[in-house]
Amino acid sequence: MTPSSRRPTALLAFTVVLTALLTVGSSSRLTANTSLLPPGALAPTARERMIARQVGSLLEEAHYSKLKIDDSLSPRVMDKFIDGLDGQRSYFLASDIAEFEAHRLRFDDMIRTGDIEPAYLIFARYQQRNRERVQHALTLLDREPDFSLNESFEFDRESAPWAKDSAELDELWRKRVKNDAISLLLTNKTWAEARDVLRTRYERVLKRADQVKPEEVFELFLNAYARTFDPHSSYFSPRNSEEYKIQMSLNYEGIGASLQLVDEYVTIMNLIEGGPAAAAGTLKINDRITAVGQGSNGPMTDVVGWRIDDVVQLIRGKGGTPVRLQILPAGAAPGSPEKTVEFMRGKVTLEAQAAKKELKTFRRGDREYKVGVINVPGFYSDYDAQRAGDKDYRSTTRDVRKLIDELKKEGVDSIVMDLRGNGGGFLPEAQSLTGLFIDRGPVVQVQFSGGDKEVLDDDETGVAYEGPLVVLIDRFSAFPVNPNAIVSS
Repeated sequence: MTPSSRRPTALLAFTVVLTALLTVGSSSRLTANTSLLPPGALAPTARERMIARQVGSLLEEAHYSKLKIDDSLSPRVMDKFIDGLDGQRSYFLASDIAEFEAHRLRFDDMIRTGDIEPAYLIFARYQQRNRERVQHALTLLDREPDFSLNESFEFDRESAPWAKDSAELDELWRKRVKNDAISLLLTNKTWAEARDVLRTRYERVLKRADQVKPEEVFELFLNAYARTFDPHSSYFSPRNSEEYKIQMSLNYEGIGASLQLVDEYVTIMNLIEGGPAAAAGTLKINDRITAVGQGSNGPMTDVVGWRIDDVVQLIRGKGGTPVRLQILPAGAAPGSPEKTVEFMRGKVTLEAQAAKKELKTFRRGDREYKVGVINVPGFYSDYDAQRAGDKDYRSTTRDVRKLIDELKKEGVDSIVMDLRGNGGGFLPEAQSLTGLFIDRGPVVQVQFSGGDKEVLDDDETGVAYEGPLVVLIDRFSAFPVNPNAIVSS
């Protein structure tokens, strides 16, 4: 394999992106040793145990850092895993952490053998403590806090010692609930109103804790290894891998509705222009989805109280296939008549996440200046479409070139490239985008884990723009971006 055939896809970070879409069978001779786990606890599947072994080998053999997964790395991985669960030290007791010490030197062996039950055992304890804390918080709402006391609540507890007993955690959560209440009182709510809001909030947290799936624990577990190797390395579950592909291509197949969980209902927050839902005109903002049916005659699946990502998976699907939604109209009380609407799934383009331009004018003395501002939120490319030979495939460079041409026709005096908040993305796109502003020359040098180096050049002659140029960046530029709270279906 030559260096050019191994070109990375992460912008300005030598990142190993691991996905669960590894070529492993759905069955395995490995069987889970669930004897360590309490009854009803989440447990790894045979497939996940095999994937763990393959990811461990991949990290050691291919990661740029060349770290060894041994007893010296094991404690760091375990600490990373525990921090991922309880980074603010608000759930585990010191006795829990002491109990976990028996596994401190096992995390290196676990990923080699696939015997990863200890990680699920730690998670089971976290779930137990989470339920205990939230249930305690609910009982605290039975009595109004004494707001006349002069006391403080510590927000950042990353370096705080673990609570020595339940009484210490009770005191911490008393202040936490009081602080939550004060935040609501400052919005002109009464104590009774704040109490009702907090009760709903805590009950929702309690319910979500019981909806966690084994693959989420597995993703957290493998990310503890990946992030120990490098803060920009990530393991993607199949679902998150698909979301990553959508972010890179700016399109997916579905109905084109942005959804958010409001109370127990998956609620329509926006209709994406050009999508099937917007074209049909049968959905309104704040409509609530109560059931989803596949095809024109398939049974309806009640989705009230479901996790939003599970509902999204039901709605998305292959273009040209029908999906039906049972809708409780916006503002209608539960139990009101519902309606059923059908859509033909199609390709949805996420224009809101694409590069866009804005023309600004201002005066200096007697002269008016025109400044074109191009915002580039990420370096994206529809790689699958490009590979399939689609001449109109979408990419950052193609979009920005069009925007530059439009601004030049509008007679701009200068251009501002706004890369603030740009979390990176597809490295070849950053390379080719740079080429719009330089004639020829090196853009970035990449060194691979085997020591090979490659200089990525702008090999296309000419430039798209030669005038005054300003590039804006901030501390969020060229780092991974967290998924949005609003999900598209």
